[in-house]
Amino acid sequence: MVAAAGSTATVNDASAPRIFSPEYYKRMRDLEADAWWNAGMRDIAAALLERSRLPETGFMVDAGCGSGQTMSWFLSSHPSWKAWGDDVAIEGIKAAAAGDLAVSQADVLSLPLRSSFADLIVSFDVLQHLPLGNGDARALAEFNRVLKPGGYVLLRTNSQSWPRTVDDPVNDFRKYEPELLSTRLKDAGFQIDYLSRANALLGLAEIARETRATKESGHGYHGLLADARQESDIARSLKRSVLQLEGAAIARRVRLPFGRSIVALCHKS
Repeated sequence: MVAAAGSTATVNDASAPRIFSPEYYKRMRDLEADAWWNAGMRDIAAALLERSRLPETGFMVDAGCGSGQTMSWFLSSHPSWKAWGDDVAIEGIKAAAAGDLAVSQADVLSLPLRSSFADLIVSFDVLQHLPLGNGDARALAEFNRVLKPGGYVLLRTNSQSWPRTVDDPVNDFRKYEPELLSTRLKDAGFQIDYLSRANALLGLAEIARETRATKESGHGYHGLLADARQESDIARSLKRSVLQLEGAAIARRVRLPFGRSIVALCHKS
């Protein structure tokens, strides 16, 4: 997860670490390593990537790579590929570099890559943190520039759900309706293969916590409210299975009517 350079994002909830802080990336790594949500959302991503019929070898870019665990996950199933990631936060870059990943401190609004270079761009939970106005449009145009013709972009961003929020200019934070994200992607020159809400049923459990956080903070951005609490293997497996079922439906072009995230697979013609 990344914000554009110069973001003033802060977190007022005392339980949520300040964005870009060492504590923020530690919680992110803990969640990515053990949380059912991260595992299940990767299952959804894998279901969509299977439909893209990626070549045996290629170059993947993780735009807003955070601590690099998405890169590690992708390379574990695509060992013949090469990957590079960027993030504006040095704490994320340090964590990713410690895992022997090729990363650089850079902004997704201006990727230091030549045009028509990448076969795949993955960007998870990044667009919602870019400058309001045209930050997301600029990033998507940059993704289109860097992709080869026929290359794919796999996106995940958060979705308007309940409680609904307005754009937060203090923290450069927004939530998307599927129609808005679809428009942004098409305007950037992408053809949409799959786009749907996700984290539908299990996301209902987040309503009370997000409502409370919105009241306490006074704005729509709350930071990483989730924590890496210990759950039984059975509980994690059951929750992950729910997201796997959602992924199977989305891969069959079922558009879920509600959910706390949006996933999209697009290609450059």
